[in-house]
Amino acid sequence: MLWFTLATLTPVGLLLGTFAFGGLWSWLAVFYLTALAYSLDRMFQTAAVRVGKSGEFPAGDTLAHILGLAHFPLLVGAVYTVSGAGDHTVLERALAFLAAGVFFGQISNANAHELIHSTARWPRRLGTMIYISLLFGHHASAHKLVHHVWVATERDPNSAKLGQSFYNFWPRAWGGSFVAGWHAENALRERSNSPDPFIKHPYFAYVIGAVLCLAVVALAFGWPGVLACSLLAIYAQMQLLVSDYVQHYGLRRTTSANGKFEPVSQAHSWNSSQFCTSAMMMNAPRHSDHHMNPRRPYPALQLDRSFMPILPRSLPVMGVYALVPPLWRRLMDGRVAAHCPSRE
Repeated sequence: MLWFTLATLTPVGLLLGTFAFGGLWSWLAVFYLTALAYSLDRMFQTAAVRVGKSGEFPAGDTLAHILGLAHFPLLVGAVYTVSGAGDHTVLERALAFLAAGVFFGQISNANAHELIHSTARWPRRLGTMIYISLLFGHHASAHKLVHHVWVATERDPNSAKLGQSFYNFWPRAWGGSFVAGWHAENALRERSNSPDPFIKHPYFAYVIGAVLCLAVVALAFGWPGVLACSLLAIYAQMQLLVSDYVQHYGLRRTTSANGKFEPVSQAHSWNSSQFCTSAMMMNAPRHSDHHMNPRRPYPALQLDRSFMPILPRSLPVMGVYALVPPLWRRLMDGRVAAHCPSRE
């Protein structure tokens, strides 16, 4: 657990220093989450395959809970700093936005993803609250009830087609997952013998929770705070969506003669194994094993280069490539053809 702990808690300390003091702390936070992470990935690529491969670690739950609870004061600190409520300079506010946005988009998102797959109730609720605070609460329903069921098919809004750009993908992924998650939750209610009142509908909590979050921010920091919170949330959401785009781009499950999709396999997700960013994102880049074993704790996720589709760069770097469609297609379309000959 040492690598996961260092990779995820170090930026927590750097961000707290950024919000409290600015200056050098702001530069260190941005440097750690970008240039240093990239450099360590390049230096220790082969080591990543061995990290966390030997089994499960009970301490993994503790770290996930600590990060989950730390998310909320960090979000308050980020809004305080970025909105200009403190005495930070414009440059310090910009650096705080960049560093906090990367943290929320890569570490908080990855951790919330781990928490909503928990078998225990309160970690699931903690993960859902993180998504609500990022104005993305419906992801807690859509990810489990839609994405995991229909991944690598046309029925999953978060599985990008071959040739589809990220800019064409993300509106459908956001809106489509909102609607699909709503229908999936309603279907669960209809199958229940005694459905809960609508006030207990998950989407009621998602929408009201987002409104209350922005209302509290408005009371504390005014309209600049609402703008800062909204921009940070959008930044984090786009990072989650680009991760979905990268991790399933072009891969498709085949259909049998009776129209049923083949079972999800390790061939239906792209993976990356780089040392630092994999630890920082709590092994989320080991995506094939997660889809095959959704409740397997992140320290125990497996990576097999012999069978699983492997990205040529780390997940964050591939996310940057995805923002340049011609470069992305030149890099990925041939790899899709090699791994998924039956693609659409």
